[in-house]
Formats: sequence, structure tokens, C-alpha cells
Amino acid sequence: MSAPASAVAPRPGDPPITPALVAEHGIKPNEYERLVAMLGRTPTFTELGVVSALWSEHCSYKHSRPLLKTLPTKAPWVLQGPGENAGVISVGDGLAVAFKIESHNHPSAVEPYQGAATGVGGILRDVFTMGARPIALLNSLRFGPLESPRVRYLVAGVVKGIGDYGNCVGVPTVGGEVVFDPSYEGNPLVNAMCVGLMREEELIRAVASGVGNPIMAVGARTGRDGIHGASFASEDLSEASEAKRPMVQVGDPFTEKLLLEASLELIRSGHIVAIQDMGAAGLTSSSAEMAERGDVGVTIDVTKVPVREPGMTPYEILLSESQERMLVVARQGREEAVRAILAKWDLEAAVIGEVIAEPVYRVTEGERVVAEFPGSRLVTECPQYRLEPRESEALAAARARDPHAVPPRPEERDHAWTLERLLASPTIASKRWVWRQYDSTVRAGTVVGPGSDAAVVRLPGTDRGIALCIDGNGRHVALDPRNGGRAAVCEAARNVACAGARPLAITNNLNFGNPTRPDVYFQLSEAIAGMGEACTALVTPVTGGNVSLYNESPRGAIHPTPTIGMVGLVESLAHVTPSAFQAVGDAIVLLGEPTDELGASEYLLAIHGETIGPPPYCDPGTERTLIDALLEAIRGGAVRSAHDCSDGGLAVALAECAILNPESLTGFTVDLSPWATLPHRALLFGEAHGRVVVSTPLPDAVLAVAARHGVPARVIGAVTPADDGARFTIEDDSFAAPVAWLARAFHDALPLAMDGASGAGDAGSPSA
Repeated sequence: MSAPASAVAPRPGDPPITPALVAEHGIKPNEYERLVAMLGRTPTFTELGVVSALWSEHCSYKHSRPLLKTLPTKAPWVLQGPGENAGVISVGDGLAVAFKIESHNHPSAVEPYQGAATGVGGILRDVFTMGARPIALLNSLRFGPLESPRVRYLVAGVVKGIGDYGNCVGVPTVGGEVVFDPSYEGNPLVNAMCVGLMREEELIRAVASGVGNPIMAVGARTGRDGIHGASFASEDLSEASEAKRPMVQVGDPFTEKLLLEASLELIRSGHIVAIQDMGAAGLTSSSAEMAERGDVGVTIDVTKVPVREPGMTPYEILLSESQERMLVVARQGREEAVRAILAKWDLEAAVIGEVIAEPVYRVTEGERVVAEFPGSRLVTECPQYRLEPRESEALAAARARDPHAVPPRPEERDHAWTLERLLASPTIASKRWVWRQYDSTVRAGTVVGPGSDAAVVRLPGTDRGIALCIDGNGRHVALDPRNGGRAAVCEAARNVACAGARPLAITNNLNFGNPTRPDVYFQLSEAIAGMGEACTALVTPVTGGNVSLYNESPRGAIHPTPTIGMVGLVESLAHVTPSAFQAVGDAIVLLGEPTDELGASEYLLAIHGETIGPPPYCDPGTERTLIDALLEAIRGGAVRSAHDCSDGGLAVALAECAILNPESLTGFTVDLSPWATLPHRALLFGEAHGRVVVSTPLPDAVLAVAARHGVPARVIGAVTPADDGARFTIEDDSFAAPVAWLARAFHDALPLAMDGASGAGDAGSPSA
């Protein structure tokens, strides 16, 4: 029976509930009124803490949930869409893939090593909680300029944290992206993606059920680390954020590995009905959300939770975000079997509560009731906000500026100088310095690892694989959020298609500023609308993701940055296509058409320090046609390599095809004279969408496939020996550069920058 409301009383020593204490917990006056009305009384301190976590932006999505409901989430291959720990899609042969992306931005800003490491740990748990064995990790990282010692410290800590955790658990980190832009200097972004593999029948959901079934805490003990982590992630970063370092969790990858194996064994054993990661808001969110999904009540006794520090209060136990913990609903009578499995892996399992028929969420401290909420209203009655969006006048003005009016620097008379500077720009330059710190081949399933358009991982027991990438472009979204949202999805789709895969589904991480500001809400709503348009056209439903708001610092808001994690299916490993040129003598074919678009380009930022102009227009229908043509050509055996045109434009894409692998450089010669009437800066360095550079021994076959699909295609040159260099012709505007010179700029830039030296312009000159 439920304890009467009068039985819920403040604990001795708890502070009185005052307006100041409510505000300190990030609860708005109208939200507090809603809480009091729901309870019919003043909340206890423990209840205030519970609500501060569950009604935080990080857990409740109160500004984004109404917008997210507009996204397409269904397709015949989607087994589990949004609302669970991870999305799941069928990939044939009875196999399924679980995948999810999560952010750990704020923790990484104040404690980069542990912030990034625990971000990896959390996303691993989201995936193996679904019953899938993790087989790949990816990450998307964004920082300020590397000239700043603070930024270099953050980069080094984040990369080491990601590498150490993933390497210790034994899951390969197979791909990702790293971007450097002044927008992220005060607030770096650390987004981690995990992909797991299972058989379809092994899928399990975090839905509490079965009155009388015990609720068990399994894994590591609960400590005081990470308390209020969810609330910390729901506020702007400030000068005081460094003092919130204790809110950053501390990870132990060796315990995580044991928990992974124990959890998968538990799921296969049949002894449990539900399992959920104790992630953001810890025990509070995992227990409340499982109860809400199952439409049941739960009772939790905090005195039964295994703790690692004496004297922990119910408030601390409920809100701790200590890592490597799971909450399990076991079948009644199977408690000892669950304990035995955990003990086999040197882990604990303790019964801390049970599923009850009474529609309440109750927390006790022995016999004392310290928190009680009616039914599932703790989750369902979180306020949701719809604001009036309004575009930033400053960004609208920046978009309206003509990028062609920016005068070229004197050095740009030699396009080779510009090309070298772009290849040495940290955003474009090789990230080998980063991914060499990751184990990308453990488990022996990696077919294509970091450094290509997309990674490819083998599906065991088959001749097939999955292609994985993670993409986004904050500059494009800042200047035109709807178009930028479309472009983020389309670029990710092009990348997996370049690897030989049909795009199937996405997970997204929406990194934005303070949503209560009309201009940020405008960016959020427009970007989501654009993503929805692209996902509908490409038939790549959204299976889940993460929203990270309040990414602001005293320097201002970050660029609005939706990060897209894309999964595609490679029907035969024979179709896997590398990004780099493979054979001298192959023809180079450009699929798609150059334009005069120069706005929002890396060229403008790296060479002129400007983020201005209209971003290149993205048409998802055109992108779908391009992908269809590219995949048909690949499956027909006509394509030797394929590389997407994106940051830095066509000239950079061509150079990358020649220098991606420093051990096997090639040269190339191209003639771009058919587009000589375009502004040459836009032709070479503009970032128009819908373009792929293909090398082929069968150019006529590629052109024929493109013609059938109505995709513009043209032979623009040929792959040559490395000694021939990189040669460009645009009628009378010809230039060339030694490939070794470009390769040095590309591969040395990041190591030099991390050492505090300038990466650009140090490789000599084209004639050197």
C-alpha cells in the first residue's frame, strides 16, 4: 500500500525549501508551481533534487521535444526508433545494428580527459543495454583555434580520454571528425557514437514490468561523483564552471568491460525483463523512465544501494552519476541467478526495490519515505516550451554579405599557395595525429578505418558490411539553419555512399546554444526541419539521438551544430571503395556540377577569417539521385575510388585523393576549363553540394550510369605518377604543385600545431 502523502516529510538536516534553493536547482517559478500542484504539498529536498535532474533540459528535452516529433522515424528496417537507449535497425540475415550518439560537452570543457572518457563509457552502455555487442566507436570533436594553449590542452585531454577508454574496453574507434573554429573556443563539443551488433531476437528494451519483480543495481558502487551532472549540462558555461569539476564523472574502462560482458550474459540468460544504463541523473532517471515506459509503479530503498562512501544521503544516491552502473528488473525468484552472473565478472548485484501495481514512484530510506510522486507524472508532466523563433540580425547580415567581394590576398595570385594553406588548415588537415592514439583494428572487423569518407566494419559470417560516418558543418547551419540541417544529413549520406554503402538511418546530436533565446530557438527549429526534409528524401529515418543545449560561454554561443551519425549497408565487401586514387592511368570523373557558391566556406575562414555569405544550396532530391548513380557504378565494378567534395571544395578534394595515404602518393592532372566562366575561387574552393570525385578505369561506363540517372558527369583528368605533381588547368589560368609538398602541408599541420608551431606555410614553396 502507498504511504499517505503526510508520511513524506523532510529528513533531519535537509535544508528548508526556499525560492533561492529552488532557483539554485535550475527550476523556474512556473515549474515549481507545477511541482507543488502535482504533489499537493511542498516538496522535500530529495524530491527537489529529483525534479531538478529529470526536468533539466538534458533529461527532459523540454525545448526540443515538440520539434523532434516532426522527424521521420519509421522504415521497414527500423526495429527500434527514438525513446530507448539506442536505435536498432535490421541489416538482413537475422542481424541487427544498434547505434546512438551522445554529447559530453560541458564535462569535457572543465575536465577534458574524464569528460571525454566517460562520454565513451556512457555511449557504450547505451548500446549494449539494447542487447548488442559494441563493434565500433566514432566521435565528432570541435575546438577553438589551436593557437590557444588552453585549446591544445583540451584537444590533448579529450583525445587521450577517448583513446584510453575505448582501447581498454576493446572496441575499435574507426572514424570521426575534428573541427577547429573560433565559435567553439569557450565551449568545445565532444560527441561520441557507438555501433553494436546483435541478432534480432536478442533485442531487449528498458521497460519495467511484472508486479513483484525485483529492481537490482548492478555493476560499480555508487559514489559522490557526477552529482548534478545533468543539471550542469543544462546551463551555460561560465567562469564559475571550473568549480563544478566535481560534477564530472570518473570512469573505469576495466570495470566497463566486465559490465559489458555481464550485461550481455544477463540479457541472454532470460533472468531479466529490462535493463537500463544509469546515465544522466543516475538512479533517478533510469528507474523513473523504466517505470513510465511500463506504466507501472516502483519503490526504491536507498539504504540497499551499494555505495562506496559512508554517510551518503538519499539526495546524493539518487543523483550520483557514478559510472559503470546498470539498473535491472529481474524476474521474481531469479535474484540469486543474477547475482551469480555478476559475481562471475567480479561485480555486485543488489536488490534495491521492486515493481509495484500502485501508480507511484516512491523512494524510501529504510522505513522513512523521502520522495513520492504520483504515477508516471514525474516524467510525463515535465513542462514543454514552444517559443517564438526569430533569426539573429547579425547572422542574417553575415549571410547577406557577398563572399566574392572579399578581395583576394596578394599571395592568392598563385592558387597553389591557397591550396597549400587550406590543406594545412587544422579542420582539413590529416587527423592522423588523433586517430593514431585510437585502436582502430581490435576485434579484427575493421575493413576501412579512420581517414576515409566512411569507415567500414564487417558483418561476421557474411560477405557484407556496414559503413559508418559522423558529419556536420556549423558554419553552414549558422548562416542558414534549414539548408544547413539538410546539408548535414546529405553530406553524411554521400560519405557512406562513397564507401560503397546504401544509407539506411541516422542518429543525431543537436549541439546548440541557450534555447530560451529566440535566435537560438530559430536555429534549432529550422535545422530540425531541414534535417527532416533530407531524411525523408533519402529514406534515412532518425532512430534516436541526443540534444545538447546551453552550449554558450562568456565568449558567446557556439555555431549551431547538428552532428549526424549515418549507418549504411554494403551488400558485398567487393563493393567497398576507398577515398584515395588507386592506379596511375585511371580517368578522374566529377559527378555533379561546380557552381559559383563560395559562402560559408573553409576558404573564407582559413584565408580571410570570415564566416559570411549564403552557404551552398542543398537539394536532397538531387543528392538521392547522385547516390543512386554512384552506387550503381560501384556495384558494376566501374569505380576504383570515390571521394566526397566538402570542406575546401574541389581542389582540396582532388589533392586529398592524391595524398591521403602518405605511403602511396599519386599525382593528377585535371582540366576545369568547361567551367572557366565561374569565379575561379568558387570553382576551386567553393563547397557546392552534390559532388563526388571518382577515379575509374572505365570512364564510359561511369558516364553512362550517370546519364541514366540524370546526374551531370564529366571526365576532368587522369591519375598520374606522384613525380608529375598536381596540375590544374582553367583555360589560361594554370598552376601546379609538387604532391610531396602538398602532402607535407596536409600531414604535418596538426602535429606542428599541437606542438605550438604554425602548420600552414611551413612546407616550403611549390618550387622547393
